[in-house]
Parts: sequence; structure tokens; C-alpha cells
Amino acid sequence: MASIFTKIINGEIPCYKVAENEHCLAFLDIMPRTKGHTLVVPKKEVDQLFDLSEADYTELMTFAKQVAIAIKSSVPCKRVGVAVIGLEVPHAHIHLIPLENAEDMVFQKPHTQVDADEMKNIAKKISENM
Repeated sequence: MASIFTKIINGEIPCYKVAENEHCLAFLDIMPRTKGHTLVVPKKEVDQLFDLSEADYTELMTFAKQVAIAIKSSVPCKRVGVAVIGLEVPHAHIHLIPLENAEDMVFQKPHTQVDADEMKNIAKKISENM
């Protein structure tokens, strides 16, 4: 059965797309830690990050760096944090989270509420800075 991320990649489920290339997709997390929280996924469905081939891993990390730079240019923050947890969806993915402090990386805290219009605007702004 396809993961929720594969369904997003295939266009079966909508997303707030930030960037895309032949191998990767970046989109806003719908349950963000902070405004601009972005998920970066390989288009190839692989359960765990370190199960990716060397080439796919390198492609994903290079793409994630480009997205992180665009986030930093688009969303007010001190830096962009990176997290790989991988327990919630069986599809390798990277969290890019705009940070003001270390508390912004605490996944046990309640999610930040962002309405649909603001999500669209944030995604557009990041996309424009890619």
C-alpha cells in the first residue's frame, strides 16, 4: 500500500508544494512546528532514510539544502533546523523547520495553527526563492 507521501507525490492528495525536481518533492507540513515547516521526500518510496541508495540519499540531501536556503530567505527565523524521525510515515523524509529557539524543534508540543491562505502564501514565497 502506498504511503501518504506517495499519494501526495502522485497527486492523489493535495499539498502546499514548495519545490520539486525529478527525484524529490518538498511541501509544507500540514501540522507544522512553526510557520514554514517543510517536508522533503524522495519520490521513490523507501521506508527509512538510510535505506536510500547513495545516489538517492545525496540527491535528497542536496535538494533539502536548496529548500532550506529558500526557507531562510522566505520565513523570518534565526536558522532552519533539520530533523529526521521517520516514525509517523513509512516513507523517508526530512523536516526543515524555521527556528527562533530550540523549543521550536520539540515535536511533543502542540502544532502551530496556520490557515489555508497563509499556507498558500508561505509555499508561494518559498517557491519563489528556490
